[in-house]
Amino acid sequence: MHAEQYQQFCELLERQSGILLGADKRYLVETRLGRVVREQQLSSMEELVDRLFKRHDPALLKSVIEAMTTNETLWFRDDYPFQAVRDVFFPEIPAHKRSIRIWSAACSSGQEPYSLSMIVSEINPPFSVEIVGTDLSSRVLEQAKAGIYDELSLGRGLSDARRRQFFEPVERGWQLKPELRRRVRFQVANLLDSVSGLGRFDIIFCRNVLIYFSRETKSKIINRLADALVPNGRLVLGASESVQQLSDRFDVERLPGGGMAFRLKR
Repeated sequence: MHAEQYQQFCELLERQSGILLGADKRYLVETRLGRVVREQQLSSMEELVDRLFKRHDPALLKSVIEAMTTNETLWFRDDYPFQAVRDVFFPEIPAHKRSIRIWSAACSSGQEPYSLSMIVSEINPPFSVEIVGTDLSSRVLEQAKAGIYDELSLGRGLSDARRRQFFEPVERGWQLKPELRRRVRFQVANLLDSVSGLGRFDIIFCRNVLIYFSRETKSKIINRLADALVPNGRLVLGASESVQQLSDRFDVERLPGGGMAFRLKR
């Protein structure tokens, strides 16, 4: 892929997904798109990029975006956000509320929303909890819906005790028990688009996502997330991410065990 094609590809990717690539990422792009070239039986990377720009091929564009999306995830990642749900957020839910909703944005193959579902089962709160997991990639969401994971995936952040409690062996690995899966609903969603159709949430997890976007795009996404929260709702970002300098609609909240959450102002 020559320099001009690479620049055109980067601009297309940012328009369609918000992902911002630097000039030093050409090797990463070619590595990830190699699978698409093989699957589409194309002769080269140049032919792939040429098709993206000269043909209206939504299926090819979708395959390219999915290949470029980072699907790195683990169970109970960083731990403190899940401690906060259990020890801070849930105890502060008003007594009159009968149900709450949690959104796990960019949830990849489902480890984050299912980790939240485990927390709910462990503490059995006096209200029902609906968890919505969204991602740009329909491919990883199909895996998430099945709730089946291999030994390698289960070894990344999941304790043996939780494996025994929440999973059962199946032919292709280990599957989350039905009561854990019933609490979680998965849906394709692009954070660059309107998310109003998802409804309102008491808690939103959008972790380790903003780092891939430009400052302008980050600000737009943060304000979309604010619109999706109920008053006093919490937004949890990645450890290195913040709403500061991007939105004035939140108060910063220090969490036990480290990290921060952002509470929507009334």
